[in-house]
Amino acid sequence: MCIKPEIMMILAAGRGVRMDYLTQDKPKPLIQVNGRTLLDRIIDRGLEAGIQNYVVNTCYKAEMIETALSNRSDISVHFSREETALETGGGVLNALPRLLPSGENGFYASNADPLWIDKTTSVFNQLAKAWNPEKMDILLALVPKQNAFGDVHDGNYFIENGLPRRQRPEEKDIPYLFMGVQILHPRIFNHTSPGIFSLRDLYDKAEKSGRLGYIIYDGEWYHVGTPTALADTEKKIKELK
Repeated sequence: MCIKPEIMMILAAGRGVRMDYLTQDKPKPLIQVNGRTLLDRIIDRGLEAGIQNYVVNTCYKAEMIETALSNRSDISVHFSREETALETGGGVLNALPRLLPSGENGFYASNADPLWIDKTTSVFNQLAKAWNPEKMDILLALVPKQNAFGDVHDGNYFIENGLPRRQRPEEKDIPYLFMGVQILHPRIFNHTSPGIFSLRDLYDKAEKSGRLGYIIYDGEWYHVGTPTALADTEKKIKELK
């Protein structure tokens, strides 16, 4: 079964405190990498995969993000403003009315700070090809650690018996990282109360019920989480052009 989502949520409400001085006058999604913002780069990748409808949550310096995206005439975008940042899970739940009915069979969701370079086909198309809402509530894009660059930690997922399993605190040498890109089915939020919580809670819920899917992304992934990672990413991307 292949049901391609029609809408994407971009999580853009965070402050990006680890970016230090770079987020004093702007929100992290508007930081530029080689002259183009992180947010625009994600939308550019979405458009390449045929995604034209977006919901973006905002909080810190919300007006700047809303103004920047309102200047794009090539997409349809709606905003979900948060008075207090609700983290990833709370932010998506708060925006859910804007994602429906287009996302009733699933919608893309992406953090605002990863970048990636496709090797074969778009990560969004890879997700859509693997998405089966009859068997999954969440589908994660994972990348092998050796293909991850920038602000990269020790990894967070194993693959066991054909399913992803999140690492336990004592485990090391975890082979896969979550890219911050996924498909979510709205039913995963059933019986979930509004408020501040992480999507990670829902990943664990889906994992426990055997309804957490995955793809292994075959391109390169860059996490721009610190000023050093930003500089390294700009250099790496220039080298690849």
